[in-house]
Amino acid sequence: MLAEIKGLNEECGVFGVWGHSNAAQLTYYGLHSLQHRGQEGAGIVVTDGKVLKGIKGEGLVTEVFDADKLEELQGKAAIGHVRYATAGGGGYENVQPLLFHSQSGSLALAHNGNLVNATALKHQLERQGSIFQTTSDTEVLAHLIKRSGFPLLKDRVKNALTMLKGAYAFLIMTETELMVALDPNGLRPLSIGKIGDAYCVSSETCAFDIVGATFERDVEPGELLIINDEGLYSEKFSLSTSSAICTMEYIYFSRPDSNIHGINVHTARKNLGKQLAHEAQIEADVVTGVPDSSISVAIGYAEASGIPYEMGLIKNRYVGRTFIQPSQSLREQGVKMKLSPVRGVVEGKRVIMVDDSIVRGTTSKRIVSMLKEAGAKEVHVCISAPPIQHPCFYGIDTSTHEELIAANHSVEEIKEIIGADSLTFISVEGLLKAIGRPNEGEFRGQCLACFIGKYPTEIYPDTVLPYEKC
Repeated sequence: MLAEIKGLNEECGVFGVWGHSNAAQLTYYGLHSLQHRGQEGAGIVVTDGKVLKGIKGEGLVTEVFDADKLEELQGKAAIGHVRYATAGGGGYENVQPLLFHSQSGSLALAHNGNLVNATALKHQLERQGSIFQTTSDTEVLAHLIKRSGFPLLKDRVKNALTMLKGAYAFLIMTETELMVALDPNGLRPLSIGKIGDAYCVSSETCAFDIVGATFERDVEPGELLIINDEGLYSEKFSLSTSSAICTMEYIYFSRPDSNIHGINVHTARKNLGKQLAHEAQIEADVVTGVPDSSISVAIGYAEASGIPYEMGLIKNRYVGRTFIQPSQSLREQGVKMKLSPVRGVVEGKRVIMVDDSIVRGTTSKRIVSMLKEAGAKEVHVCISAPPIQHPCFYGIDTSTHEELIAANHSVEEIKEIIGADSLTFISVEGLLKAIGRPNEGEFRGQCLACFIGKYPTEIYPDTVLPYEKC
């Protein structure tokens, strides 16, 4: 759905290349394909084997970089980042990759995820003399690495990673090597690819298709990869692992053409739609999906139910970001700027409106109202996620129970609030069945914390303050 309106915001995205003469250009295209994961800032750092150099800025990838800037970034390796920032977490200094210089060498960091113990670690590091330059939890890792007493960098990195709790996919680059690390629960997606003899790393496999790379494998939970001119080496920094990939990657965050752990996202969403049709059993005339993430779900629902799929809602793709802060009355028009109902499709019809989730309920209410104003006789809302009843502390902008409508109201109450004729959420069991990942380990292979309240990591009292989620 439209994350900037409804409050469920994307993750950040990371992309890296080692061993390619056009590393910066490849990273630019990789980041462009990951733009859906963050639109607030972008950056690229390159190494020529001797010096790290970076360019970053606020805005979209195409706004931050042009041909001249990319020409400045000459090197055989690069890491890049597209960023989503929460309120209070903005500013140029927080745009990644973060670049640090010292007498012993330079270090660049790019991070997707959120560290739940970042505040506690920061307090500890400040007592030991560290001075932080950003409000990003990413910077904590650089200080931990620098303070570690091990002689080899890989051992300093491994030691620092063991102190982190939460969700993280890290790219760590020095003048002579690239390190890739994924948290012990594998909460964030991260994959390795190859283009010729060069290695690529990406938050999503769709970026490999854009740059012409071949998918090799997913990074394993608790794994540290070291890539340099000699090749790729794998080590474990944590032997205590339990796979718990964020379920919202399949439902909402990732692009439909990406594969996560061997499962195509579009196919998973179609299966969610088929399962929803089985669970809902609604009589209607047309099925429509809320663009973009729910289109695949709606197609699957239509196939399974036999009810025709129609484009009942159109997304205006030419509404850009605005720097004008509108009045509250104008802010209410935000959904209408982004979405328009197709009267010729919905007028006089019983409409099944398929969406990926309901967070606060305000946007769902407005879309139902728009469809009825366009003449829909009935609007039945079907959601491809179970009710979101618990906060996420791993990088999604839902950090309190108070802001979650399903934490405070029953399904029947939510139906009345949004004005729907019926409301169906997919069941947790149906969700797992539709996605089709092996239900392995304590967390059944997926993080379901926002649905059932069982978190794969310890949650600290000050988890959500004061850091951005990135």
